[in-house]
Amino acid sequence: MKNRKLLAGPYLFWSVSFIIIPLLMIFYYGLTDKEGTFTWSNIAMMASPENLKALGLALLLSLVSTLICLVLAYPLAMILSEKNMNQTSLIVLIFILPMWMNFLLRTLAWQTLLEKNGVINSILAFFHLPQQSIINTPGAIVLGMVYNFLPFMVLPIYNVLAKIDKDVIYAARDLGANEFQTFTQIIFPLSIPGIISGITMVFVPALTTFVISDLLGGSKILLIGNVIEQEFKQGSNWHTGSGLSLVLMIFIIASMAVIAKYDKNGEGTAF
Repeated sequence: MKNRKLLAGPYLFWSVSFIIIPLLMIFYYGLTDKEGTFTWSNIAMMASPENLKALGLALLLSLVSTLICLVLAYPLAMILSEKNMNQTSLIVLIFILPMWMNFLLRTLAWQTLLEKNGVINSILAFFHLPQQSIINTPGAIVLGMVYNFLPFMVLPIYNVLAKIDKDVIYAARDLGANEFQTFTQIIFPLSIPGIISGITMVFVPALTTFVISDLLGGSKILLIGNVIEQEFKQGSNWHTGSGLSLVLMIFIIASMAVIAKYDKNGEGTAF
């Protein structure tokens, strides 16, 4: 038993060094000023017009991206759950293959595709079609979010759908339920834990992202993640940056509470 506990040592060291200590630092800087005096002013900075605008835009784009991911992911997850194991493994592998690439490189690839003289406009020009100004727009940011975070919506939903006992579906059909009734009364209710987990896993990173909005939105569009990044990197103001980060942690805690309520057994998060 003691030897087994020792095996947890590296994990505990990792958790303390890279999770607990950084969080404590965020709390310390967020709740103090440069003299180390306790203050709420850093958190109150979120109420400034500029920060509220950045937060509102981040919430809007995150909600739109999450909704698009859900609409795209649910049918795909249903198709995957109906395939046999060999087919599903291959399709899932192809689907998540881009995730093995660096997140920054994937986003830079979309920048190359969407920019004014990029691949998409070059193809449109070749066919004498009107070129599109997609880069540096909210639409480009949403596209980048959907591309990068879609697998995080597909996998939890697929994981739940794959665990649904087929006998339950067959029983519903034997009792006279049609396809629509079977879906609305059996399949969809049973898949809610996966949907909640997927929504959370897409919404939270979309809300806090700054790389996608930096590369695809340019300097014209600032989300709350960009504001926090600038406070740390450009302004060297760790106190304000940490205070704004604490506000975003409220959304993360709320998301964890929602998962705990609707996915008590962890069905939607165990890939």
